[in-house]
Amino acid sequence: MMKQLFSVFVCLSFTGISNAQSYTSYMTGSAADVSPTTDYGVCLMGGSTEDDNAMTWLLEKAAGGDIVVIRTSGSDGYNDYLYSDLGVPVNSVETIRFNNASASTDSYVLQQLQNAELIWIAGGDQGVYESYWKDTQVETILNNHINVKQSPIGGTSAGMAILSEDYFNATNGTITSAQALGNPFHPNMTIATDFLSVPFLEDVTTDTHFDDPDRKGRLMTFLGRQVNDYGHRAFAIACDEYVAVCIDENGIASVYGDYPDYDDNAYFLQTNCDVPFGPETCSPSVPLDWNRNGAAVKVYAVKGKTGGSGYLNLNDWQTGDGGDWQNWFVSNGVLNENAGTPPNCNQTVSIRQSSETEIFRWNGNQFTLQSNAKELRVLDTSGRVMQKASNSTKIDLSNLPQGLYLISVSNGNQSFTTKVAKL
Repeated sequence: MMKQLFSVFVCLSFTGISNAQSYTSYMTGSAADVSPTTDYGVCLMGGSTEDDNAMTWLLEKAAGGDIVVIRTSGSDGYNDYLYSDLGVPVNSVETIRFNNASASTDSYVLQQLQNAELIWIAGGDQGVYESYWKDTQVETILNNHINVKQSPIGGTSAGMAILSEDYFNATNGTITSAQALGNPFHPNMTIATDFLSVPFLEDVTTDTHFDDPDRKGRLMTFLGRQVNDYGHRAFAIACDEYVAVCIDENGIASVYGDYPDYDDNAYFLQTNCDVPFGPETCSPSVPLDWNRNGAAVKVYAVKGKTGGSGYLNLNDWQTGDGGDWQNWFVSNGVLNENAGTPPNCNQTVSIRQSSETEIFRWNGNQFTLQSNAKELRVLDTSGRVMQKASNSTKIDLSNLPQGLYLISVSNGNQSFTTKVAKL
């Protein structure tokens, strides 16, 4: 046993010293790689101290494998917590701190991420994460981990923020609800897209530390901008501090917390299904106005409990338990919240006009759209975005394998989705 511990210590020291300018590694457990079969899962942690029950849920999906924590500040605070404190056996926990962007091309860092059974993204600065990892091999490995290996992943605070398809990257610093509502195009309203591709988080924005300070107004503005800029319905998941949302392979999003001892909440937001559903006013230097008869955004508010009993099914964003439906709307930059009813999205009007006989024309490997659209998307059957085209009538599918795909079209206030088989 002492010999094994000594060898791990030597590996830790060598890694930390020889690559000090690029990354720092902290290893706990065995340095030998294992390859158990994992179960898929995503854990979104709202910030501050982690919820032990949610982290146990996530660790168990790693099947005793190797855990890699990535961050750009801090040190080894997760190692003992994940390795032994929760009582779930794992082979190792390694924290890799990226000291600069060049760590994203380091062969050791990439290999450790490639071999990980569970990846945890610590809190920090999502703008730095984006600048270090987006459009690099790290991004490729993370997406492969999620969608090909189908292994568990999670993050807290900034680490949660970047897991959704649409995210606030904070490149100009943070923004308050008052600033966002007062000017949806405030210089600090820096929203981005197309970094990580996580099933069930397409067209979703995640927000953290939701209760400290209050961030409801800025999240409403994020959604308003998504609809305004991209022309499709927008969704969001927000967590109070100490609250976690854990999404399993079936799209069931369970909420963990310590209610009723604490007022722990998670919020699932979606733009209303009624057409038109976008903001009435979303312009630079003008307060946001998004009323839509007092029901611009449908919100399912769920108390976080120890066993994660409250949930929402992200396959339809309507079926849930343990929550209350609310209507949120904005009048002249002021957020309003009222009791609401579940959305009824079965009545959504499609962009197909009654005079049209088809939406797409198939020609070899190319779809041609028969209607004007702001966005055209191709998704696989798990909901992962495979191709995207904005303000275009054509999209090339020649690089996709044969199989069944979902074609989603939006023209701003209306949307249509159909299934197509590529043979």
